[in-house]
Parts: sequence; C-alpha cells; structure tokens
Amino acid sequence: MTAQPTHPEHSSSGTASLREVSPFKPSLVKAVFRNVTPMHISRSATWAASSVTRTVLTEIIDGARRAAAEQARKKLIPGDLISAIDRNVEVEVGATWYEHSPTFKGLTGVVRDAEGVVVVPPRRSRSRKPSAVVGAHRFESGVKRLLRSRGVTAVPAMVRDLDGIASVFLTDLARDTAMVVREGGVKRFGSVALVMPGEPATLPPLDDSLQVLSVRSGDRRTIGRDDVLSATTMQLFGSIRQRALVEAREATPNTSAC
Repeated sequence: MTAQPTHPEHSSSGTASLREVSPFKPSLVKAVFRNVTPMHISRSATWAASSVTRTVLTEIIDGARRAAAEQARKKLIPGDLISAIDRNVEVEVGATWYEHSPTFKGLTGVVRDAEGVVVVPPRRSRSRKPSAVVGAHRFESGVKRLLRSRGVTAVPAMVRDLDGIASVFLTDLARDTAMVVREGGVKRFGSVALVMPGEPATLPPLDDSLQVLSVRSGDRRTIGRDDVLSATTMQLFGSIRQRALVEAREATPNTSAC
C-alpha cells in the first residue's frame, strides 16, 4: 500500500502508569517472548514491551477513530484501519499480518521472481509452537479494553486485524530484543527518509538517547528493560518511536527483577 508522509497528531494517551491501564497482561507478553527465545525476561522488560505495544495500538486506533469520525461513526471498521495506516506511515507495523487478513488483500501486491512470474507462497505446515498469526486471538480482550479506553468500539473484523497486528508486532519486538542481547547492542535503527527523486537520502543523526541504547551491558541470559527499548528503536521510527520510548521508561523501573 502507499502511505503518505504526514505529521501525525499526538494521541491523548499521555504517560499514564501502565500498571493502572494495562491491556496486555505480563503473562501474555512473557508467553510471546518464550515462543521466540529461552532467555529469561525481567519484570521491567515485560512491562516495557507491554507499554510499547500499547503505544503502537493506541496510535493506530486513534488514527482509525479520526477516520470514522469523518463519517460520523464511533464503531470502527477495517476501512478505518486502512485510512489510519495510509495517513501515517509510522504506524505501518506488523506487516506479516497483512498477508493473512482479507482487509489488506489487493493492497500489498504480489511477489514476482526475476522472470516476472508470480511467486506462490508455500503451504504452511502446522507447527507445535503457535505463530504470531495463530496466536493472535490471545490479544482480543486487551484490544477490546484499549478500544473502550479510547471511547470507541469495533466490528469483529476490525478487532481481528488489531489482534493480528498486536501479535505480530510484539513477536517481532521479542525477536529483535533477543538479537540485541545476543549481539550486545543495536546494529540498525528503524528510519525513513523522504527525498525528491534523484536526490540522495540523508538520514538525521541519532540523538543521545538512541546512542546510549546502541551498546548494552549485562549478561547474555536475561532480557532487561533497555534491551526492549533498544529493539523498539529498530521496530519504530519518527515521533511514535520517541513516544513509545518515553512512555515505556516512565511506566517501568530499570531493574532486572524477576
């Protein structure tokens, strides 16, 4: 799909304590991480991952809510999700879900090989471990609580899409977090550069907070809060990345408590 560059509005979620409003339970977050890595995840890392996921879903829901309001609706439909992503490239996350959702069919295009032949995706075998897509239903209650907190409801198909995006995003975040621990820091950062055709892309320098997260300290067996924050810099970019980092820091103590 083609996303238009925008300057997204800041959602009104603020920096309320995650412990007061926690749509994604620590037990669910830990279950997602355990599907990805055998590493131990600290309590602060669990809360941080939950906070980041909440920030992302809140921004998507608020974008969809604005699209629905233009048609005088309070119940969100899949079309509102498309509008939210088209208007704000920063919230285009959890892309693996797009292949499975009817909402996105016809928008993501087809994959072709070097000779221009359409590549048919391989049939997926049943795995003993639930994938992010298969396990998406686990996020339904959290998504519904988040929708209520934003003053809206959604049709079942929209709830399903938000479930899927949340599940895939958190799984991707867990994978990148495990990689940060294994490699001892961040090797790449999420970024987007908007340039005119024919002009070279020039990325802005990293701010000090991101420079600090680029190298980690600690053992290679435990995932800490800063590891999740480092992975967040890989998954997100722009204002939503900054907001996610700020809210996660304010919602979590920097400890390795179990």
